[in-house]
Amino acid sequence: MMRRFGLFAILVLLSACGLHSLYGGGADSPVSGLLRSVEVAPIAGQQGWLVRTKLVDRLGETGSSTAQYRLDVTLDDNITSYGLRADQAATQERRTLRARYQLVDLSNGSVVLDATAGSDASVDVVSSAYATVAAEQTALENLSGIVADQIVARLAIYAARTTHRK
Repeated sequence: MMRRFGLFAILVLLSACGLHSLYGGGADSPVSGLLRSVEVAPIAGQQGWLVRTKLVDRLGETGSSTAQYRLDVTLDDNITSYGLRADQAATQERRTLRARYQLVDLSNGSVVLDATAGSDASVDVVSSAYATVAAEQTALENLSGIVADQIVARLAIYAARTTHRK
């Protein structure tokens, strides 16, 4: 009985502090609707294709509503060697993927959100060049998903803030 009362008290206190569900209402929520109305502009390069594909997957059904926003993304992909052996050969690499993105309101062309996202991964450099390249590619694929998740989360927060103001 006390446990139920404690849980009820926590829920009451949380509701008093202004917390609310980000995706409350599921696919019909204002946040989901706004996310579906974002078109992702083409992004240059292989890493751009990976990030754009993941963004389109995460933003919802493409073409299900008229685009109200455009997401412009610029990527910076960098591989840095470190962990040098005595013969100056690298034993580790750090692959860093950073994105600067802008959400543009298509009705007036204004930038309503300008932010960055990024992550990095460590790659072992081994004697096989193929294995190293494969590890670098896997790191890029993983980083693309992480960066896309960060961007979509920030867009969802923006959407929640703008839809709750109305």
